[in-house]
Amino acid sequence: MSLITFAASPLVITPTVRSFTFSPPHHRSNHTVMSAVRSESTSTCSVLTKFQKDCATPTPFLRDVANAIADDMQAGLAVHGGGDLEMILTYVDALPSGKEEGLFYALDLGGTNFRVRSVQLGGEEERVVATKSEQLSIPQKLMIGTSEELFGFIASKLSDFVAEKEPGRFRLEQGRKREIGFTFSFPVNQTSIDSGTLIKWTKGFNVSGMEGKNVVACLNEAMEAHGLDMRVSALVNDGVGTLAGARYWDKDVMAGVILGTGTNACYVEQKDAIPKLQNKSSSGTTIINTEWGGFSKCLPRTIFDQEMDKESLNPGEHLYEKMISGMYLGEIVRRILLHMCEAGELFGQSVPVKLSTPFTLKSQDLCKMQEDNTDDLSSVGSILYNIFEVKADLKARRRVVEVCDTVVKRGGRLAGAGIVAILERIERETKRLASGQRTVVAMDGALYEKYPQYRQYMQDALVELLGDELASHVQIKHTKDVSGLGAALLAATNSIY
Repeated sequence: MSLITFAASPLVITPTVRSFTFSPPHHRSNHTVMSAVRSESTSTCSVLTKFQKDCATPTPFLRDVANAIADDMQAGLAVHGGGDLEMILTYVDALPSGKEEGLFYALDLGGTNFRVRSVQLGGEEERVVATKSEQLSIPQKLMIGTSEELFGFIASKLSDFVAEKEPGRFRLEQGRKREIGFTFSFPVNQTSIDSGTLIKWTKGFNVSGMEGKNVVACLNEAMEAHGLDMRVSALVNDGVGTLAGARYWDKDVMAGVILGTGTNACYVEQKDAIPKLQNKSSSGTTIINTEWGGFSKCLPRTIFDQEMDKESLNPGEHLYEKMISGMYLGEIVRRILLHMCEAGELFGQSVPVKLSTPFTLKSQDLCKMQEDNTDDLSSVGSILYNIFEVKADLKARRRVVEVCDTVVKRGGRLAGAGIVAILERIERETKRLASGQRTVVAMDGALYEKYPQYRQYMQDALVELLGDELASHVQIKHTKDVSGLGAALLAATNSIY
């Protein structure tokens, strides 16, 4: 697990997040320097100039965004449907202690990949004895098929995975079932730790016959149909799994954030600060799943965002997610490039045919283009040719990089504002930062991991909004792929046996 520490002036950052490097503030990262050099490219490009103006996120604007998210959080805690953020009760009232023992499984469905994992837990002395996992792609047709097809596929792959001989130390006692933590990273109205109904699909999924159905029942029925003697004992999303998995190793973890294909965040809340909690005598803490992708107020939406939203599977919904998550960054850039071409401000007088195809440009392509530090931006030229079959001159390449930087800067800074809203919510109830206590945000997702420019913009916003003193006690810990471990741990923590 890698670490970023926001320290008081001068800002000190642990050098690496996995294999990706942050630069100290007196050596600004390449994208900042290159953007300054390339600024000349916008001088005669009216489309880009207007877009940059519309996308601007100065600190006062970000403060308004963070405050609006905080207001929606409070509204969502007060009453169901009170604001844009669902603020869903997860019923995770007990986090892993380190004492868990046994063999548990985890299933993770939350994007374009599906993962199955087994975890052997040896208690406080041994902790994680062994773990194995397998990842498979979700066929596109299943993302828009039926619930029976999707969960049948999951159960069949799980059956193949558990077919191998189990360790003798953790043999199943007669009459018991193996227990699974099910990471289901879509909006769910959770009714208990092991049940919840789907609110709506996101991230490109639109499986029929699922909305309003108990997703745990769907999986349990599919497992039974495949002869699996297993049951779901904990339903979580990837944010909750990330928080729980990171908390197993670090007791100061108070929030979990996912920045990948999609995005979400969860955090530890005081029960007595949740008006909508039925049991008014409740004490202690619980995890709140914010579903922050649904936030929609005071966002810097442009005509390109509006057009993309209108043509999406869920128009009018998840507007924040459509600005900050990996699934959409490349598509926003593509739409701007297309408009610039049509206005005669890019690639000469012709419009490349493939530039009209939605979602051909990915966030990883943007990252590669922003990281190109060659004099002639050769990587940018190659990417544009490989994807759009267009030969771009240096002026056009510079403009493309400017577009990438504008979209990514907006996304990273808006994500930072959301994290600040959560940190300030935690601070309001606990005063952790003011007392000098360390507060850790567990972070996962390919966008965060693999896009250093995005990370830099995000952390810039965090420090700007929190200030050096409070920021010095915040740590963003990159906890790659711990959501599966977290789900298995919560299955153990909530075992019925």
